[in-house]
Amino acid sequence: MSNPLSATILGAGLLGRLLGVALVRAGWQVELREQAPDPEHAGGAARVAAAMLAPLAESAVTEPNVVAMGLYALPRWQALCASLPRPVFFQREGTLILWHRQDAREAHRFEALLRATAARLGSLPEPQPLHAEQLAQCEPAVAGRFAQALYLPGEGQLDGRAMLEALLAELHAHGAVVRWGAASTLADAMAASHRPGHWVFDCRGLGAQAEWPADGAAGSGPLRGVRGEVVRLYAPDVTLQRPTRLLHPRYPIYIAPKERHVFVIGATEIEADDRSPASVRSTLELLSAAYAVHPGFAEARILELNTECRPTLPDNLPAVRVRAPRVVQLNGLYRHGYLVAPAVCDAVLQYVLEGHTALAQQLGLTFVTPETLTA
Repeated sequence: MSNPLSATILGAGLLGRLLGVALVRAGWQVELREQAPDPEHAGGAARVAAAMLAPLAESAVTEPNVVAMGLYALPRWQALCASLPRPVFFQREGTLILWHRQDAREAHRFEALLRATAARLGSLPEPQPLHAEQLAQCEPAVAGRFAQALYLPGEGQLDGRAMLEALLAELHAHGAVVRWGAASTLADAMAASHRPGHWVFDCRGLGAQAEWPADGAAGSGPLRGVRGEVVRLYAPDVTLQRPTRLLHPRYPIYIAPKERHVFVIGATEIEADDRSPASVRSTLELLSAAYAVHPGFAEARILELNTECRPTLPDNLPAVRVRAPRVVQLNGLYRHGYLVAPAVCDAVLQYVLEGHTALAQQLGLTFVTPETLTA
């Protein structure tokens, strides 16, 4: 292209990298500005997340539009992994839901929620109850310790850190400029948007708190942080074939098995914009619940104990706001970053390249344009 379109992307986290890769592949000139000093400190919540792609499992705790975005995103992630030059661990072996006998009431409630959402959307697979023998065939590592389970077919996960690294490598391969330690404001970047064909995309997550609109319209702020605590373990004595969730009235957890016996364990949600080290109570609950799933975790090695805050809007749903001509803000992915990011990215690309928001409307994504504000 003799005069390609260009873009400035604020934030080199998951959304910023996904959007940047899509644009450079379309021939755009792209610059990412990230306030973190280097790639090791960038990515925010996406760097520590388990990167589970579980729309049916999440349907028990979120809205149907998030589930719809997750269903849309699953094949998009699979296609993206196949197209990247660096390998990224990806699997679709489903999700396993476990509970102890004393928590059967919680399991029945959870299953009823899943079935209600599956019936409402019509495109979700039905949860499959497993008795002890079926569970032993599905996940031999937990045989004999649980009498019942639910299997959620078709769900997946990927290696979030490997994905972030592969997206960054793809950006560099296409000549994108990534500026580390560049704490640009939206106002600074908007000054550049007056250049012909230049767009600005604000993907800073919590870095955009001061500039996310709180005007009472759809997708309005305030933007807040919701704290999560995640343990990363090396457990050579444990072999789980798929993400596993333990239902418990006090500390439900997920265990996401990655390659080479690395496990990501988490679930805490604390209404606080606080990145201080993890509490003893949260750590004990996470590790005790993991041990209850498999005693082999007793000899695991703690690789990391991370805390991070997810960028969250008042309704706990993602939103896109067009602030000015060719200036777009994307935020509010909450605990569903990997689950919904491709859907949010594709909806923005459709608006930029085709001038409409049909995909956002189809998926129920809040997408506010100047036209909708004045309608």
